[in-house]
Amino acid sequence: MFDSDSGNPGKFNRNRAAFTLMEMLAVMMLMAIVITPLCLRARSAGDVTDAVNTVAGLLETAASYSRANNTYVWVGFFEENSSAAPSLPAQSGTGRIVVSVVASKDGTPIVDASGPGTPIDSARLIQVCKLTKIENMHLADVPSPVNPDASGGAGEWDARPEVRTAHVTYRIGETSPNRTSFPFRYPVGITATVSEYNFVKTVRFSPDGEALLNTSYSLVPWIEVGFQPANGIPVNRNCANVAAIQVSGVSGSIEIYRR
Repeated sequence: MFDSDSGNPGKFNRNRAAFTLMEMLAVMMLMAIVITPLCLRARSAGDVTDAVNTVAGLLETAASYSRANNTYVWVGFFEENSSAAPSLPAQSGTGRIVVSVVASKDGTPIVDASGPGTPIDSARLIQVCKLTKIENMHLADVPSPVNPDASGGAGEWDARPEVRTAHVTYRIGETSPNRTSFPFRYPVGITATVSEYNFVKTVRFSPDGEALLNTSYSLVPWIEVGFQPANGIPVNRNCANVAAIQVSGVSGSIEIYRR
């Protein structure tokens, strides 16, 4: 090999062929700056997908259980402050979604839908699924569809069915439902003065397959649950990585939508 600097053939110029330690460190830092946000976005997208699939599975289990056992089943949603110290009852906030699936022991609806505001008697409920906690996730007030009910196939975010009926929003998110109708507590099967969780955002499945939101227990075409990553507090309201589960009020069927 010819050394252009020395003019001596066969001599290898090691100074030109190797990176210095400082150059290598600079390249590694640049790669970290570029790649880390991409990894975080990829993980965030995966977290939302996992969360939606988990909750959809719980909703489908609840619907199947209500029909198979000829009873009423409630799916309750609670968002916990993931940065707060453990407390009894749990502190509401942002960052951890808690889901509980319970059923009526005797097959009756337990509460009178004409008199909202009465908590469900915990002693008359049984736990259907193990209490589920989903980390780094937020119950989001997802944007309304741009072109609801448009043709083009299920799964399109901007063409998913609208869930507003008679100026009432049938969504489970950060601000809705905005009042408590028939809450239930965790754990169930006992009567306790203080419970770990108080579920005020619930979907109820009936033996005939109907799904009703606890704000009024009125039958509507669709009920929607919104999700987005909880990357710190406050939540990024303009986050593009959002998803929604829609439950048919008539049949209890489940549809998943991703932006």
